[in-house]
Amino acid sequence: MNTLLLGIGNLLLSDEGVGVRAIEALEQRFAFPPDVELLDGGTSGMELLDAMASRDLLIVIDAVQSHQEAGSVFILEDGDVPALFTRKISPHQLGLADVLMALKMTGEFPRKLVLIGIEPASLAPGMTLTPTALQAMEVALRETLRILESHGMSAVARKEEVCAAN
Repeated sequence: MNTLLLGIGNLLLSDEGVGVRAIEALEQRFAFPPDVELLDGGTSGMELLDAMASRDLLIVIDAVQSHQEAGSVFILEDGDVPALFTRKISPHQLGLADVLMALKMTGEFPRKLVLIGIEPASLAPGMTLTPTALQAMEVALRETLRILESHGMSAVARKEEVCAAN
């Protein structure tokens, strides 16, 4: 499968950077099959068009204000994802909605699209995640691995993580 794990977020606004931090954690902790690409999408919008086009599976991890309790993790799939982003205020998420719409119009929309959203506890300036976001990120990482496995792909823990776990 042609798969992209995409982390979105602004590292300068504390929990807003949780998607990017999740991708960093996945890269550090796991080795992935060659057909799984990990990408720090930062606050990019249309610049992500080529990276997202015609994927068999696209998993996006992002901070999402959904009016749930801080630290809540939720999963949306396929058509529910662009609908959510059109209601958002954050510039990068409006850009992501534009990318998804463009992919739909060109026939390059991912065969399977999954958003793992994390409700932020803080969007204050700062480069570290809150403890709430860090805990939620761990849930998001497990969900990412579960989704990959449900599509026949598995990540292998890097040796350092195996030693740290013992």
